[in-house]
Amino acid sequence: MEGFFFILIGFLIVIANVIGFLFFRKKKNLYHAAFIILLLAGVFGGLGSVIALIIIRDPFALFYGLNIAYYLLINSLIVFLVAIFVTIIKKFTSSSIM
Repeated sequence: MEGFFFILIGFLIVIANVIGFLFFRKKKNLYHAAFIILLLAGVFGGLGSVIALIIIRDPFALFYGLNIAYYLLINSLIVFLVAIFVTIIKKFTSSSIM
């Protein structure tokens, strides 16, 4: 049972990143992609809670959804920090060329 939930966490993280990447390709804005992943943290956290409630049938299964949301929030933070780092590099390289 535990292996299933680890696979579900990995699957939801990959899906959130793919959706964020698709929004990045559409808007060409890394901050927008980080925000989409942040929003998906709540959505997938709720989805994980519902799946855990259906499978485990225990009220404490809601904490599993909170665990998924936590990992997705950390993922969103990483994408946001990468966006800041890329922006700093772009500003530095564009100002040093001229």
